[in-house]
Amino acid sequence: MAGALDLNLLTVSSARIAVQERQTTAVALVEKFYSKIENEDRKPGQTNAYLNLTRERALSQAQKLDKIADAGEPLPPLGGVPMAVKDVIVTSGARTTAGSKILGDYVPPYDATAVSRLEQAGAIVLGKLNCDEFAMGSSNENSAWGPVRNPRDPSRVPGGSSGGSAASVAAGTAVASLGSDTGGSIRQPAAFCGVVGLMPTYGRISRYGLIAFGSSLDHIGPLTKSVKDSAILLRHMAGHDSMDTTSSAAQVPDYEQEIGKPVRGLRIGVPKEYFPAEMDSAVGAAVQSGIDLLAKAGCEVKSISLPHTKYAIPAYYIIATAEASSNLARYDGVRYGYRSRNGKTLSEMYRLSRDEAFGPEVKRRIMLGTYALSAGYYDAYYLKAQKVRALIARDFLEAFKEVDAIVTPTTPTPAFKIGEKSDDPLAMYLADIFTVTASLAGIPGISVPCGSSADGLPIGMQILGRHFEEGTILRLGHAFEHARATPQA
Repeated sequence: MAGALDLNLLTVSSARIAVQERQTTAVALVEKFYSKIENEDRKPGQTNAYLNLTRERALSQAQKLDKIADAGEPLPPLGGVPMAVKDVIVTSGARTTAGSKILGDYVPPYDATAVSRLEQAGAIVLGKLNCDEFAMGSSNENSAWGPVRNPRDPSRVPGGSSGGSAASVAAGTAVASLGSDTGGSIRQPAAFCGVVGLMPTYGRISRYGLIAFGSSLDHIGPLTKSVKDSAILLRHMAGHDSMDTTSSAAQVPDYEQEIGKPVRGLRIGVPKEYFPAEMDSAVGAAVQSGIDLLAKAGCEVKSISLPHTKYAIPAYYIIATAEASSNLARYDGVRYGYRSRNGKTLSEMYRLSRDEAFGPEVKRRIMLGTYALSAGYYDAYYLKAQKVRALIARDFLEAFKEVDAIVTPTTPTPAFKIGEKSDDPLAMYLADIFTVTASLAGIPGISVPCGSSADGLPIGMQILGRHFEEGTILRLGHAFEHARATPQA
């Protein structure tokens, strides 16, 4: 029965309907996905999106769902939807490495809240997805388990750090996936792979069970084939969690209903700082076409300014690396993971455990962060970066007095070649130049495919909204998808 389904086209809604209406069984659907993963992802030179498969867990969940469907009872809202999870989000009984050798054998005893909520709603977890080590990277070349390849062009990166999450959806080896976003790590790979990536407001989805990189910046969010799928998944993950004191108690709307509302009359801000003259011409043209489509749908487009944008990259990398240096201090060879056998003293064991198990990018960021927090430099770097962060957040607050949402490119270029920027960390950091501001401000953002380059590489358009107004950006993204799929007069 599952043979008639095209896994590349399967969405959250259609997967549930297929199982509910017995076009397939949940078990058959899971087996078909595993066959596709084995044939298209796991062999040398293939996508390499999956690190571990959770076959026993997936089949157990699928069998429960089949019993419900066989009895003629309605499935739960995500019943039978095969998903996958970035390997910085913990899963009980399933190895979670954060893409690092230092957690190479770590098997968590609990589930992240986002994962448990999705499974309670009927989702099926197929496995864990490759990512940059501890979510540090813009290309997914920093994983201890090898790079992920972009399914649209295997010679190119999928973006990072949720490259495995974006690639699995783009390749059709998962209906949807979970990623994490600290400075653009959901939105940037979504743009590079041609899928939808949503970073909700900070605190909208619990971070309980997310292995920390920069605690004041980390978000969990979905990567999907459509805006509607993102709306459905967000509703089931969002909401207060007593296990995360930073999670919000704000009411969670029915986002699927929100996306059906008209966009006519909404005011769209286009910040001049996000369209520099040196930007890739194909990116600029594709995003401008997207803005034009929203205008045709009845939105009012206004030029705005976010004047402190130029300070975002240095401020972000000071704050993020400072928090990373603190968060990663716990990996010392004693309490978690890898322990060197070469140390002759306790201090030597500490040093060698971290030296042998952390990769170059993680070491670079720990050193940068430790330096920024050190005596004599705290005020000059960390405190100043926090002041810049406040100014960037104020820019958005002022802008949202005039507009309901802001539209920008997601990335300055389409996906670049594997290895192209490996020796130039600054060039790599600039790949996040359009996404880090929203992360610093804690506002929601979504990347929606809006076109392609001359080489056929996907281009993403980013839509930013006010705190806890995910409904507005989802509505605009959904309207844009519909307008783009509709022939224009």
